[in-house]
Amino acid sequence: MATRVSGKSGAKAAAKPASRRTRVRGKLAPRKEQRGLSAIEIVLDRDAPEVAALAQQVAARGGAPIGAYREPFSGRPLLLAALPVDAVQPTPFQRDLSPTHTQRLAAKIEESASFLDPLIVVRGEDGGLWTPNGRHRLAAAKVLGLKQITALVSPDETLAFRILALNTEKAHNLKDRALEVIRMARSLAAREPRSKESEFAAQFEAPELLTLGIVYERNARFGGGAYGSFLKKLDRFGERTLPASLREREGYASRIEQIDAEVTRIVKALQERGFRSPYLRSYVVARVNPVRFVRAKQGKKGRAERQAAPVMPLAQALTRMAAAAHRFDVGSVSNADLALVAAVSAEPD
Repeated sequence: MATRVSGKSGAKAAAKPASRRTRVRGKLAPRKEQRGLSAIEIVLDRDAPEVAALAQQVAARGGAPIGAYREPFSGRPLLLAALPVDAVQPTPFQRDLSPTHTQRLAAKIEESASFLDPLIVVRGEDGGLWTPNGRHRLAAAKVLGLKQITALVSPDETLAFRILALNTEKAHNLKDRALEVIRMARSLAAREPRSKESEFAAQFEAPELLTLGIVYERNARFGGGAYGSFLKKLDRFGERTLPASLREREGYASRIEQIDAEVTRIVKALQERGFRSPYLRSYVVARVNPVRFVRAKQGKKGRAERQAAPVMPLAQALTRMAAAAHRFDVGSVSNADLALVAAVSAEPD
């Protein structure tokens, strides 16, 4: 039976949810000045010059144009089309396919008897059709034996290099993001060798993903999360050309691998002394981190290219970190430290 609420306490209790909703609405308040296209402006004939070349390419690949429209935010043209499943490939620098997620997605599509979400497709560097957003849907379509899938085909080839922002189909973990970014960087280095690394800050999202990506390429089992806080305070996008910057990062990655080998040795020694916490690696990395207690500097907001200066040069920090790992005294770790391990691992990166 419902309990009746009366008096001042009841009024206060009733007011709290409303107050909370008001605060939420304030944060999500609609923009006063609306922007974008009107309904009439969005409409685009599929034979329009903006999508004519795309329509021809779709037809040549065994597909069929369905319709066209201008994207309501930027006004860029998009072609809605049916495409043979085998005509589309994921971008070569995209994260690895998850068989588990693919099988689950295929099962859900079959249960609902609906394949509703079109793939995002662009023209690839090899002249084929690439999807920067939809790899798991494409794989699920193949598992289900579909002949055709629907796709939004864009003439903007640079969408292929904005995959982190586009791909919302399966949440990225650190390894996924780092591998995508380093693969993308290598592709861009070959495509635009004279461009500076800092020019791709928006595409790469975070400089430490480049460094961690190189390590993950060499060791898929690398525990990169333990080094996130360390690198965020020190790693920055460089002003050198992308190929030169990647060569420098190869050196940083090698040094991180050497440090991680020492960390593995320390963790094993601690386990032999009876420590069984799953957070031991994070604890050891925090102990040898030379900038753990140094507050990261904040860059100016609103301009991705304006980076705050690192608290110390990354090369210097890696030298100090390696030295600290080498002289780490396993005997200095007491049972009381175990209570701190989980807290250290829970610290924001």
